[in-house]
Amino acid sequence: MSQKHFDVLIVGAGISGIGIACHLKRECPKKSFAILERRQAMGGTWDLFRYPGIRSDSDMSTFGYEFRPWTESKVLADGASIRGYLNDTAKEYNIEDHINYQRHVKKASWSSKQKLWTLSVYNEVTKQAEEWTADFLLGCTGYYNYDQGYSPEFPNQDRFKGQIIHPQHWPENLDYSGKRVVIIGSGATAITLVPSMAGKAGHVTMLQRSPTYIATVPSIDFVYDRLKKVLPGKLAYKITRGRNIGLQKAIYEMSLAQPKVMRKLLLTAVKHQVGKNIDMRHFTPNYNPWDERLCVVPDGDLFKVLKQGQASIETDHIESFTEDGIILKSGKILKADIIVSATGLNVQMLGGTEVEVDGKTFNPNENLMYQSILVENVPNAALIVGYTNASWTLKVDIAAEYICRLLNFMDKKGYQTVVPQDHEGCKTENTVMGSIHAGYIARAAKTLPRQGSKAPWLVMNNYLADRVHLRKSSFEDGYLRFDNKESKPKAKSKVLGALSA
Repeated sequence: MSQKHFDVLIVGAGISGIGIACHLKRECPKKSFAILERRQAMGGTWDLFRYPGIRSDSDMSTFGYEFRPWTESKVLADGASIRGYLNDTAKEYNIEDHINYQRHVKKASWSSKQKLWTLSVYNEVTKQAEEWTADFLLGCTGYYNYDQGYSPEFPNQDRFKGQIIHPQHWPENLDYSGKRVVIIGSGATAITLVPSMAGKAGHVTMLQRSPTYIATVPSIDFVYDRLKKVLPGKLAYKITRGRNIGLQKAIYEMSLAQPKVMRKLLLTAVKHQVGKNIDMRHFTPNYNPWDERLCVVPDGDLFKVLKQGQASIETDHIESFTEDGIILKSGKILKADIIVSATGLNVQMLGGTEVEVDGKTFNPNENLMYQSILVENVPNAALIVGYTNASWTLKVDIAAEYICRLLNFMDKKGYQTVVPQDHEGCKTENTVMGSIHAGYIARAAKTLPRQGSKAPWLVMNNYLADRVHLRKSSFEDGYLRFDNKESKPKAKSKVLGALSA
C-alpha cells in the first residue's frame, strides 16, 4: 500500500476543486496539496453530463471564477465551452500536475492524536489500495450521486419496448432522428433537452406533473460585448459580473417580498412568447417564484419550438407505461420510441465517502455548517456547498478565499487544528439547502448538513453579504476551537450582528 502526505487534500476536480486549487496557488503558495478525482477527467458535472444542449443555468459572468474572466459573450454556455474554460484555468495555474485521476476515496478518518486525516483510496487503474494523509481535508464533490440519478419506478415500466434514458447517463451517439421522444420532467434538464432535440426528432413531448417558472434570457450579452471593445478585459468582466450579481439579488429579493408581482411578470412574459394556442396552465406553478429554483431559457428557445409545433407539453400524471408509450391519468396516450427520465438527482455528500472522527462515524445530518463552509465538530475540514439562488461558483470563490485566509492565520499563530463548536444549541431541522423546496432536496432531508437559527450557523444565500463578512470576519469569535483551546471572542462585528438579527 502506497502512502502520500500533503498539507491539503482536495476531493473532487470539478468547479469547486479546480477553483480552490487555484486559490491555494495564489494565496497559500507554500502549501502542498493534491486533488483526488474518481473520474478520468476534470470537470465534475460538466464532464459527466453529455446530453444534447447541456449548458449552464446561470450567466457565465457569475458562473466563471472571479480571478479569471469568462471572455466569451454567451450568457449561458454549453458544456463543452465550460469544460474548455476549466481546462484552460487549470493549465494557467498548473493544476493538472496536482490531480490524481481514477482515485476513489472510500473512507476518510480523522485522528486527534495524530492531528491527521487518513484517506483510504482505491486506484481504479492499478486496482490497488492507497493511503493518503493530510492536515486539512476539503470536500469538493458537489451534492449528488454521480453513479445513479433519481429514476422513480413507473407502473409497468418494463413493458415499454423502446429506450428509457436518464440524462445523467446519456448514450454516446444516440440517434433520435425522426423518433417520437417523451421527456419526463420540468426542470432545467428537461427544458434544455426539448428545444435541443426538437427538429431532429420526429416530435418531442415534455411531460410534467407540475409546471416550473421559466424566464427568457438573451443568448448573447451585447453590453459585455461592447464593453470588451472599449475597456480592459478584466474591467469589462468585473462590471458585467457586478451588474449580474445585482440583478440576481434583486430578482430573488423581489420574489420573496412581492411574490404576486413577480409571478405576474414571469407569466405575462411567457404568455407573450408562447402565443394564444398554448394553454398557460402548463406554465403556471402552484407555488411562488423561487420556492423552487427559477429556470431560464436562452432567447426563449423552448417557447419557440412549442409555438412552431416541433414540440408539445403535457401536464398530467402517469397512469402506466405501455409497449409503445405512456397512458396518462387523463386517459391520453403519448406514443414514444424514446422516453427520457429527466427526473432529477440523488443527493449525496462527499461522493459517498465514509467519514470517521476519532473512530466515530460522521453523519452530515447531525451537524451544522459554520459560515456554510466548515463542519461542526469535525476538525480541519471544509465542505463546499454553492448557492441555491445564484451561481455555484460565487460561493466557491469566497469560500476558497476564507479557507486560505484561515490556513494562513493558523500558520501565523502556530495552530495545527481548528474545529467549529455550537455552544448555544442553534441546530434547526432545516438543511443547508432548505431554502429550495425541490423534490431532490426534500428526499435528502436526512442526508444534508443542517443549519442553525442564527449566524454563524445560518445559511444566508446572500453573496454580497457573505463576501463582506467572509473577507473580514475574525477567526477568534468564540465558535472556533484551535488546538483544543477555546478561542477568545472579540466584539461581534456589525456585519455578523446584522446577519444574526
